[in-house]
Amino acid sequence: MSVRPDPARRDAASADVPDPRRHAAARALLDAHLFGEVADQPWVQAVEHDPRFEAGSNIPRWYVRFGCDGRDAATIYFDLHQRSLHYEVYFLPDPPANRAALHAALLRWNHDSYGAHFSLGPDGDTYLVGRVLLEHLDRDELDRIIGSIYALVERCSASAATIAFGRRSDA
Repeated sequence: MSVRPDPARRDAASADVPDPRRHAAARALLDAHLFGEVADQPWVQAVEHDPRFEAGSNIPRWYVRFGCDGRDAATIYFDLHQRSLHYEVYFLPDPPANRAALHAALLRWNHDSYGAHFSLGPDGDTYLVGRVLLEHLDRDELDRIIGSIYALVERCSASAATIAFGRRSDA
């Protein structure tokens, strides 16, 4: 059996090279939209860009901190990778008890979530995470991501704290 190079695969491989223009456009979108319309929203407490994080890892990072009813505040971390935008929110610490009940609730909430999902981090804590390819990132998609995360935090924070710690928490 001989294996010959497939010209179509060679073209596909070259398409895997990150497009620096797409990355630059995503960076400009994040700067303009987060520091513009998003920062002007009454529920947004702060928008920041962390150059120290970028210098240490070469990955640009933005923060959007928002207030909500289910807890004092939550912060979305946006990390701009070569081909995708990763985002996460620290949601809840690893509970000392009731882990099985909490994990079951997180899985149920994941079933109908869109744009972000609950995940257990390496530290055992709970996060809301997601990612979008840069080719799909635009202003509307960025708004959908922020809105989805805001809705999940609002909908699930109080219940998660009750399940995990037996009381409502303002974590």
